[in-house]
Amino acid sequence: MSDLSGFPITKRWPARHPERLQLYSLPTPNGVKVSIALEEIGLPYEPHLIDIGKNESWTPEFLSLNPNGKIPAIIDPNGPGGKPLGLFESGAILLYLGEKTGQLLPKDAALRYETIQWVFFQMAFIGPMFGQVGYFYKFAGREIEDKRPLERYRDEAKRLLGVMETRLQGRQWIMGEEYTIADISMLGWVRNLIGFYGARDLVEFDKLTRVPAWLERGLARPAVKRGLEIPRRG
Repeated sequence: MSDLSGFPITKRWPARHPERLQLYSLPTPNGVKVSIALEEIGLPYEPHLIDIGKNESWTPEFLSLNPNGKIPAIIDPNGPGGKPLGLFESGAILLYLGEKTGQLLPKDAALRYETIQWVFFQMAFIGPMFGQVGYFYKFAGREIEDKRPLERYRDEAKRLLGVMETRLQGRQWIMGEEYTIADISMLGWVRNLIGFYGARDLVEFDKLTRVPAWLERGLARPAVKRGLEIPRRG
């Protein structure tokens, strides 16, 4: 039996299966990266829903695992050296899972680093910029009379989609024929931009060809369908 008592978060969200990887998350574009990866890999895990609408990510228990107060985070009871490992930041978790299992990450060193660069591209640009589109187009930012912020992030989102469109020329996935953590890192964000944020027309998504086809292929994967709903909301 794995002992996770050294992690205060388990006092608020007890582990029923402490021998499994513990996932603390919510089905947001960042959260589903990890649930999709876990579903693709088939690694046993136990999900715990962290309700950010109730500020649960800012509780002392959650902050003990991620001092930045953001989902997702994990505890792997079988970390390096057989010792439990707590980890936050979705990109870091994707890299960890890929290296731990030998899945979703090319074994060739050059291709591995090329994949990592695209994960960093998502973390540095796709997530923050698409999130700003959501704020200024759907949420409180709509009330700002000066539309220059929205225009800035709209144009940047269009540029980033263009980068993806170019990358996907002659490729099924970001890395070619191999589906990787690079694709997983971006799927939820592109889906959210045109779906939940309602920005499909704003960013002229339908003028693209390769990105929409890539998104459709990704969303058709059974593991992606499952991962998008994990952890299940009450």
